[in-house]
Amino acid sequence: MDVISMIIWKDHYTTIFRSALYETTSTVISTDDCVIVVDPNWLPQEIADIKRYVDIIRKDRPLYLLFTHSDYDHIIGYRAFPDAKVIASGAFGRKPLTEKKQIIEEIHTFDDEYYISRDYSIEYPKVDIVIDGDGTTVDMGQTKLTFYQAPGHNNDGLFTVIEPIGLFISGDYFSDIEFPYIYYSGYEYEKTILKLNEILSQFDIQLLVTGHGNPTKDSSEIKKRQQESLHYIYQMREYISAKNEKGITDLIKNCRFPRNMKKFHHHNRLLIEKELEN
Repeated sequence: MDVISMIIWKDHYTTIFRSALYETTSTVISTDDCVIVVDPNWLPQEIADIKRYVDIIRKDRPLYLLFTHSDYDHIIGYRAFPDAKVIASGAFGRKPLTEKKQIIEEIHTFDDEYYISRDYSIEYPKVDIVIDGDGTTVDMGQTKLTFYQAPGHNNDGLFTVIEPIGLFISGDYFSDIEFPYIYYSGYEYEKTILKLNEILSQFDIQLLVTGHGNPTKDSSEIKKRQQESLHYIYQMREYISAKNEKGITDLIKNCRFPRNMKKFHHHNRLLIEKELEN
């Protein structure tokens, strides 16, 4: 695979790679102070191309891996960067051993299914810089990272704002290709995406990078994605309460990949039904 074919965005600081699978992004941020790689994924050659790019641009700067959350597709490239320090949420690092083993098993299952071999070991990331709370900051010279906990999609998500470049790394939120995939909590998902209001009021966001799909510089597009996610959740609750089957089905009638996405939609329904029952 040609590394250039993977790149969907490049400016002075930020290079965004996108996998052939699920339009999953891996982002490389390069400042005077450091190089940060976000969620290196998916296929071995894709990860090798990202690593080759990092090796070319890194020089003598420290290297960090930033994991937005622990879904197996987002941590699959961890050990391809053995000398990097890992940044992730406290919930990510404190995940019970049984859950860590399950995530690693998901990687092995994927690789076995498609006869994939990798030239690095498959391990759950060891977190060097643990992020707890909202508004926590880490300074790397003139590069400043501000973090917000982002549960909902799963229980250990993390939003990151990088200054002074105005970069917002949102993980699996605010995608232009996926409706909310809610694995953990609809109520927490709602609270998480409402944190965007605080972020936009406090920071001059120049670029949003989401875990799947396309980045955007347009503030109105960022808000539109937030409102679409809120609408999905609110309507799902309303249609479930009203037993409106057509309404539930029609919520994803315009999604691009319905044969696959309908299973995530169905899972959302079951989860939200349980929340409403409780």
